[in-house]
Amino acid sequence: MAECGASGSGSSGDSLDKSITLPPDEIFRNLENAKRFAIDIGGSLTKLAYYSTVQHKVARVRSFDYSGKDAEQDHEPPYEISVQEEVTARLHFVKFENTYIEACLDFIKDHLVNTETKVIQATGGGAYKFKDLIEEKLRLRVDKEDVMTCLIKGCNFVLKNIPHEAFVYQKDSDPEFRFQTNHPNIFPYLLVNIGSGVSIVKVETEDRFEWIGGSSIGGGTFWGLGALLTKTKKFDELLHLASKGQHSNVDMLVQDIYGGAHQTLGLSGNLIASSFGKSATADREFCKEDMAKSLLHMISNDIGQLACLHAKLHRLDRVYFGGFFIRGHPVTMRTITYSINFFSKGEVQALFLRHEGYLGAIGAFLKGAEQDNPNQYSWGENYAGSSGLMSSSPELCPTQRARSGTFDLLEMDRLERPLVNLPLLLDPSSYVPDTVDLTDDALARKYWLTCFEEALDGVVKRAVASQPGSVDATERAEKFRQKYWGKLQTLRHQPFAYGTLTVRSLLDTREHCLNEFNFPDPYSKVKQKENGVALKCFPRVIRCLDALGWEERQLALVKGLLAGNVFDWGAKAVSDVLESDPQFGFEEAKMKLQERPWLVDSYSKWLQRLKGPPHKCALIFADNSGIDVILGVFPFVRELLSRGTEVILACNSGPALNDVTYCESLIVAEHIAAMDPIVYSALREERLLLMQTGSSSPCLDLSRLDKGLAVLVRERGADLVVIEGMGRAVHTNYYAALRCESLKLAVLKNSWLAERLGGQLFSVIFKYEVPAE
Repeated sequence: MAECGASGSGSSGDSLDKSITLPPDEIFRNLENAKRFAIDIGGSLTKLAYYSTVQHKVARVRSFDYSGKDAEQDHEPPYEISVQEEVTARLHFVKFENTYIEACLDFIKDHLVNTETKVIQATGGGAYKFKDLIEEKLRLRVDKEDVMTCLIKGCNFVLKNIPHEAFVYQKDSDPEFRFQTNHPNIFPYLLVNIGSGVSIVKVETEDRFEWIGGSSIGGGTFWGLGALLTKTKKFDELLHLASKGQHSNVDMLVQDIYGGAHQTLGLSGNLIASSFGKSATADREFCKEDMAKSLLHMISNDIGQLACLHAKLHRLDRVYFGGFFIRGHPVTMRTITYSINFFSKGEVQALFLRHEGYLGAIGAFLKGAEQDNPNQYSWGENYAGSSGLMSSSPELCPTQRARSGTFDLLEMDRLERPLVNLPLLLDPSSYVPDTVDLTDDALARKYWLTCFEEALDGVVKRAVASQPGSVDATERAEKFRQKYWGKLQTLRHQPFAYGTLTVRSLLDTREHCLNEFNFPDPYSKVKQKENGVALKCFPRVIRCLDALGWEERQLALVKGLLAGNVFDWGAKAVSDVLESDPQFGFEEAKMKLQERPWLVDSYSKWLQRLKGPPHKCALIFADNSGIDVILGVFPFVRELLSRGTEVILACNSGPALNDVTYCESLIVAEHIAAMDPIVYSALREERLLLMQTGSSSPCLDLSRLDKGLAVLVRERGADLVVIEGMGRAVHTNYYAALRCESLKLAVLKNSWLAERLGGQLFSVIFKYEVPAE
């Protein structure tokens, strides 16, 4: 008997304070289940962290118990589905202005229920200033933590767990934000924290770091001198002035000293020769904007040069900048980036962090939760409960700015098992799962955002239909619609909000929003029915294949894989057909396929390879349930087994669209083994192993795979990777370079994408690749 589950979650909250612009259940979620708090209080912002247990609805699948029955009834589905409750862990991080601290502490106190927590970890200057207030309101003892230790712990955590955390900022390019692929090994790096002053820390391992330098000329200097020069007391207003100014009206440039002769020196005429140099000789008043800009350049250039010298001294090429001085301000990031590039001649990279403001709170929380070993787990950002990266430029989207100026949220869900790189990646540090960067490609972005908007009604309808017995399904589905629509509108204005925007991230965000409103698996009944129908067809399909000659059979197997891949409810062209024509089946799908030669056609090369020795072990990433996995993948698996190749069949850990899950694959394999001696003996002898990927996405990120799968791939010496499906082999991994042979195959079920790739609807991708010697 096989049993597993898939989940969705909910949230709660009441009224907070009339001055607070977001609904409270969008701010302090799951407080009734909160355990452990940490707080980081700076000069103007408070960052609160807490851990909660979240109740999920879980769609479980379980094979029937046939004891006492003569035989399986024709009309019965192959397994049963039940919805149960499950509890998982979530980290919440809330950032708000210090003016709200009393109202927030009051709300937290009123909504805590019998928390086990007796101590709150606190860091930042405000941990001293607000100590008595916190202890009085929450009746928790404040335990102060070292600021730098917390920052490093927080930085390590986000770099390890959020793939698109770090970015470079390029003011004049489109997009301005370019996110970096996280290195498998994040160490060593330099962290430059710019608060009132500047601290420069070399981080070598999880627990080993060293303060190697700093400066008293930092954010406090900019604020203090800026206030004296412009009479402007607020930090953000000072930055706003700087964004409007022309520093060359105040600074003395190289061309001001040398005139046209600067070219003979090999220097740019626009280079600053002396900050504020013109103010000594010019007999006139200077405007506030120009003085603020000059001051910002002076301090940023000084910090950039200092950071660059330390990076070169310690042979480091990655420098992360954080602290109050940065706070996502474009003009600051641009100046620091320019300074680093100039002084290092492009050898050192200035990197900024999407969640830079939370580092201290995350670190303080981790310090207080060490007995739970949070670092033993992998965590994933919950897009449904996190704010996006908001630009603080006053010109950009004022409504978003007003909102982010009030509250900002980050949520991280604990994943069941650690995630690691696929050992077969050629170069994990340069691996990019996604084929198209929608942040970069405006035409593609417009198309896909519209595509997801237009599909929303269908998703809502499917969600309601999946829970016919629920009285509030329609209400929850409407909340899902509003939340996901809101996310899509944010991404229209700020495509960089959650890192690099891709089809994968749009799909993942939709799944997170469905889970948020307790729709854990809207396609569970569809999959159950399709698996039942396909299992009844399996013996006939195998008989037909076995009757063919060897070469004819190889082509039939590949066509079966491709035809199976047509049955994708995530593709509108297909879901329309499946909704309108219930009789559409395996043979009809074969008729839809493009005739050879295919759009990408390496079949002849593949056939030639099959005439050689068998592969040792094949790792196959399956896509859809029903006809795809049962009539497409399993016959292909069976052929490989017959050749003497071991097979690892990897399926999603959790549900997404109609993709087959690991739990469903166990039951499907049981049924197939009962019909087929080859599959039966392979399962019994562990030559066929079913594993989970660690993912709940229609796409595939080979840098975040279940650790158990990665270990098995290494142990079995896998020398062939088969990736099937549009999400896994085209939207992602189309260009993925592996250290072994690979087969990427899919049917293009989106006409826009097909046209982009030079084909048309139902064009075939059959890409067989052999790594260079």
